[in-house]
Amino acid sequence: MTEETSVSNEGIVGLDEPKKMTREDWRKKKELEEQRKLGNAPAEVDEEGKDINPHIPQYISSVPWYVDPTKRPTLKHQRPQAENQKQFSSIGEWYKRGVQETEVVTKFRKGACENCGAMTHKKKDCMERPRKVGAKYTGTAIAPDEHAQVQLDMDYDGKRDRWNGYDPEEHQRIVEEYAKVDLAKRTLKAQKLQDELASGKLDPTEREHDSEDEDEDKYADDIDMPGQNFDSKRRITVRNLRIREDTAKYLRNLDLNSAYYDPKTRAMRENPYSNTGMNPDEVGYAGDNFVRYSGDTITMAQTQLFAWEAYERGSEVHLQADPTKLELLHRSFKVKKEDFKEKQSESILEKYGGQEHLDAPPRELLLAQTEDYVEYSRHGAVLKGLEKAVARSKYEEDVLINNHTCIWGSYWKDGFWGYKCCHSMVKQSYCTGEAGIGTNNTDCVPFEEVLTEPQEEEQPKSLLDMHRDKMKEKKKKKKTKKNKKHDADSSDSEDEEKKKEKLKKALEAEDKRVKHVEAIMQLDERKRPYNSLQEVKAPTEEEIEAFRMKRSRPDDPMASFLGQ
Repeated sequence: MTEETSVSNEGIVGLDEPKKMTREDWRKKKELEEQRKLGNAPAEVDEEGKDINPHIPQYISSVPWYVDPTKRPTLKHQRPQAENQKQFSSIGEWYKRGVQETEVVTKFRKGACENCGAMTHKKKDCMERPRKVGAKYTGTAIAPDEHAQVQLDMDYDGKRDRWNGYDPEEHQRIVEEYAKVDLAKRTLKAQKLQDELASGKLDPTEREHDSEDEDEDKYADDIDMPGQNFDSKRRITVRNLRIREDTAKYLRNLDLNSAYYDPKTRAMRENPYSNTGMNPDEVGYAGDNFVRYSGDTITMAQTQLFAWEAYERGSEVHLQADPTKLELLHRSFKVKKEDFKEKQSESILEKYGGQEHLDAPPRELLLAQTEDYVEYSRHGAVLKGLEKAVARSKYEEDVLINNHTCIWGSYWKDGFWGYKCCHSMVKQSYCTGEAGIGTNNTDCVPFEEVLTEPQEEEQPKSLLDMHRDKMKEKKKKKKTKKNKKHDADSSDSEDEEKKKEKLKKALEAEDKRVKHVEAIMQLDERKRPYNSLQEVKAPTEEEIEAFRMKRSRPDDPMASFLGQ
């Protein structure tokens, strides 16, 4: 029954379907696979004669029915298929730059650029200078065709090749250039030695010594650098470790709020004892920040700052690229800056004077010589020695008289000074102590008050008050003298006469003030009197009117005729 079905299937489908394996065949197949895995039986061979690894899983080694219907043992289906592979550009291909593929054409061609005559672009895309008469009409000076770049399709390795497109001849030209420079140096040095030997300036023994120094310079890479210990052949750097007898920085202060310790660089910049209140001079370790302010660190920072400022102003200098150039430029800048300061100070002294004050000896030599030694910290605090004494006034201070325990002026009450110890308001009185404090001395009149009688001064009225008084007077006059018009006229005339008199006085006072101001303005600045103690009052209406009448108006066309 199985044979008939298989034959009928072969006739219908036309494919060799696998026959159903019996139990014995299955067992023999498994035994053969085990023997192949153990190496006792030869490995299975594909159609190309290559051995198939027996340890490959079945789902990898089994061939799908649509790939190989014959079911022959093979791994061809696991390899890339040649017909399905994408064709990539070779690793040596690259874009061509500025290559002229064709020869220069001498005749204009149809469809070419009307401006330059090239076939690879049109007139609107032409990058050449617009000609007065294009190549289409002249037929001369036809530009060559540009190279049409081919789009390269690189594979995975080609896209990541950093040297793809590099011309090795470029490096060879650099090597040859350095070789020529080296040869020229050797030639000049040999010629210089020959000239020195011929003139007798150089001894042959010294020449041998110089050659030995040159040999030492050649092997300078073998010398250990300071701060590192490495083998120049293998270049294996070894970081210097701290001495084991030293206390680790992070163990000096175990407080969590102490200075930060960086374990990677083994650096602790701040002082670990800053929050303990210890004297920095008595501490064995005060942080790594002192290195930032010692040696040439400050000079280097100033040079770097100068390099940045010079670069912003157009000077092409760099601290690492041109250190010598930057140093010379910085020195010349400092010299010019000092010269400019000296010229500026000299010009100021010539204009205003005062050279005698600059030439005076210091105050220490004028008052008394001193040998006091004082050390200051970076923040201005005194580290060693006595701090400079504060200058005292010429008046006696802290002098207690008449059994007083406080000085005069230590107590203030109701606008008068007194002694705090006894609340006495009388200067140079005898101290009464607690009894004087208990006594109610508010009725006592101070000594200064008895001597000086208060002088009542009339406060000048403001314009608003004067206006209000005037309006009140007018209202009163209107109420009382409604029927007496001639009396009102006479009072108005009297007011006008008074106003005229006041205005006349104000004009005279304004003339005096203007003359006084002109006289003061003609004096030297340093000789003008100090007028801040003069009494200042609000101006009256007449004074304001006089000022308006007397003030100069530059925009007035008749201003130039006022003096005439």
